[in-house]
Amino acid sequence: MVFDAGLPTLAYEHLDDPAEAHRLIAEARSQAPIAIGAHGPELLTYELVRSVLRDSRFRVPQGMFLAAQGITSGPLWDRVATNLISLDGEQHHRLRRLVSKAFTPRATARLRATVTDVITELVEQQIPLGRCDVVNDIARQYPIPIICALLGAPREDWKLFSDWTDDIFKVFGWNVADEVDSILAAWDELDAYIDDMVARRRDTLTDDLISELIRAEDDGDRLTTDELRMLVAGLLMAGTDTTRNQLAAAVDVLSAHPDQWALLGEHPELAAGAVEEVMRHSPIAVGMLRTALVDVELAGVTIPAGTLVIANMGSANRDPAVFTDPDRLDVTRHITRPEAPAMLTFGGGMHYCMGAHLARLELAEALAVMTRRMPKARRVGPAPWKPLTGLSGPITLTIEFEAEPIQAPATGKVLAAAG
Repeated sequence: MVFDAGLPTLAYEHLDDPAEAHRLIAEARSQAPIAIGAHGPELLTYELVRSVLRDSRFRVPQGMFLAAQGITSGPLWDRVATNLISLDGEQHHRLRRLVSKAFTPRATARLRATVTDVITELVEQQIPLGRCDVVNDIARQYPIPIICALLGAPREDWKLFSDWTDDIFKVFGWNVADEVDSILAAWDELDAYIDDMVARRRDTLTDDLISELIRAEDDGDRLTTDELRMLVAGLLMAGTDTTRNQLAAAVDVLSAHPDQWALLGEHPELAAGAVEEVMRHSPIAVGMLRTALVDVELAGVTIPAGTLVIANMGSANRDPAVFTDPDRLDVTRHITRPEAPAMLTFGGGMHYCMGAHLARLELAEALAVMTRRMPKARRVGPAPWKPLTGLSGPITLTIEFEAEPIQAPATGKVLAAAG
C-alpha cells in the first residue's frame, strides 16, 4: 500500500517562496515518483500525472476540497457538488458537450479587441509612475471586464463580479468552515444577477455567452435554468482568480529574468509561446485532486480505493526525464525545443480546462503589452506567494520600469535573438 511503501514525505504548504517549494518537490521526485504530502499521495512524474488525469479509475472528488475538510452536506456542499468541475460520468459529458458549443476558438477570438483595450488601459495608467504593484494595479483588475464582456454584462458592474468572485473562490481553500456565510451570501447575489440576465436574454438573444448557452442544443437537449446559472457561476470562478494569479506569477518570473523580459518586449510574436513556458515553469495551480474509485497500482505501489491523490502538475512540468533543463525559464522553448511535450497546467482528460483558449489569449496579450510598455522591469522588494497547495500566486509584486515612448514592435525570426 502507498502509505506503507517507505515513500518520501513532502511538505511545502507553509512556504511563500515558490523556488523553495519547487526545490523540495524536485528533491522528493529524485527519490521516488510518488511522495506522501499533507493531504495524500502526490504524483510527481510527468507520465504519472498525465496518465492519472486521463484515467477513468480516478475522478475529481465530488465537492472538491470540502469532503477532505469534513463538509459533506448542507447548502454549500449542494452547490459545489453539482458544479461542473465536481461532476463525472454521463452527467459531466452531457453538460460539457452542450457548453463546448459556446467555447470555440472562434468565439474566444471575438474578445481580442476587448482584451487588448483592457490591458492597455491598465498599463497606461501606470506608465507615468514608473512603478506599480502588479497584483493590485493590473492583475486583479484585468479579467473581470473581459468576463463581463463575455457574459454581456455592463462593464460598470465589474466591481460586483470582482467582489463575488473574491468570496466564492474561498470554497477552493483549506479553511472553508470559517468562510461559509460569506461564500453563500456572495453566491446568492450572483445567482440573482444571473437569473435576471437569463430572463432578459430569452426574449432578445445577442452574441454573448449567455445567449450562446441558451441556444446550445444537442439532439434536442438543452440546458435548464439551474444548469445555466451553475455554468455561468463556474465560468466566473474559473476565469477570474486563475488569470489574475497566473499573470502576476508570469510577471514575477519574467522580471527576475531581464533577458527574457527584453526579448519578449522586442518580439511580441513570442507571447503565445511565452504563456506556455511561464505556465510550465511557474504554474499557480500546482496540484489537481483526484480520488481513486478502485484499488489502483501505480509505480509499483497500490493506491487504495477512496484515497485522495494529488496530481502534482508543478512537479510534472519540471520532470527532467521529459523537459531539458526544466528549471530554466526559456520563452523560446517552443522554437528551440519543438520536441518538448505540452505542459499540464490546464489539466487533462474530460476535465481539461474549457477556458484555455481565453486564458491563453488574455495572458499573451497582457505579456506582450507589459513587456513592451514597461521596459527593463525589475522586482522591488519581496514577492511572497500564497501556499502552493491551493490556488497560489504572488500576494504582492512591486516592479519598477523605464517609461519609454511607444515604439513599433520588432518582427521577424527570433532564433538569432534567442541565441
